[in-house]
Amino acid sequence: MRVNKIKLLKLIDKIIGKTLVLSLPEKAKSDYLTLSSLLNKPDSIKAILLIRPGGIGDAVLLTPSIKILKSKFPNSQIHILCEKRNSGIFSLTKEVNEVYHYDKDFEILKCLKNKYDIVIDTEQWHRLSAVIGYLTRSPIRIGFDTNERKKLFTDRIPYSHEEYEVYSFFHLIEPLIGEKITNFEEPFIDISEEDCLSLNGNNDKIAIFPGATITERRWGATKYGEVAKRLSKKGFKILILGSKNDTKDANKICEYSDNIFNMAGKTTLQQVACILKKCKLLISGDTGLLHLAYAVGTPTVSIFGSGIEKKWAPRGDKH
Repeated sequence: MRVNKIKLLKLIDKIIGKTLVLSLPEKAKSDYLTLSSLLNKPDSIKAILLIRPGGIGDAVLLTPSIKILKSKFPNSQIHILCEKRNSGIFSLTKEVNEVYHYDKDFEILKCLKNKYDIVIDTEQWHRLSAVIGYLTRSPIRIGFDTNERKKLFTDRIPYSHEEYEVYSFFHLIEPLIGEKITNFEEPFIDISEEDCLSLNGNNDKIAIFPGATITERRWGATKYGEVAKRLSKKGFKILILGSKNDTKDANKICEYSDNIFNMAGKTTLQQVACILKKCKLLISGDTGLLHLAYAVGTPTVSIFGSGIEKKWAPRGDKH
């Protein structure tokens, strides 16, 4: 059902979004004086909106940019316009002050009633987010120049498939920061020990996430089951993570050993973040939970199919 809803939203964007973009007048680009005044008077920025529709992975990889923005503009309120499916990530990000849902009745209208000094559309391709950014009437609207949507931005940023997505998001905020951003702190989502008090025991747990929204990114329950069985024989407790949509695969994997535990559909995103932090390793395809494990500092083994490894794979020698 969720996948069908995502496909429907994409179809609406392609038809209605494109029509709306083409019907709206192109906005003039912001000038050098406008941006330089921001750099000289960061305390004057009171409200920033970041638009982030899409899945968990993109939301996770946006987090380092949010932290840098808050550091540059400490007096600003940072608001997020996102979808219900990725909003849990922003509840883990203390720099975020308010979250609105892209796909929830009337919340877009509530968001549009606010006055924003800066709007950053972090969506890579879809057009409706650019239209919403346009409707905020913010004097500075930054976004990727990936298609006709770029005409609605005052500042248009090139997008490349050849670099890690965290750095693509950095490019969106670099005009505001005033310099190129070349590194970021890891881990970049903070999960305190207090949040994870209910997860006791030794560091003998390995998590497996068999799911993926895109079919080509699924490795298959049988293969994951074989891996889980081998690891359980070595003394590891195997935790199968996922949503209710992953229950069937999780049940099948659990048949391979008595030391495999099915947690699919039984946890919130915050609980999953705590579980990942306490695990020795996550095994997953190119998924949102792969990025979440990286964000909380857990080593990963990732299986890439149709995804671009250079663009999406976690960085470092633990991945």
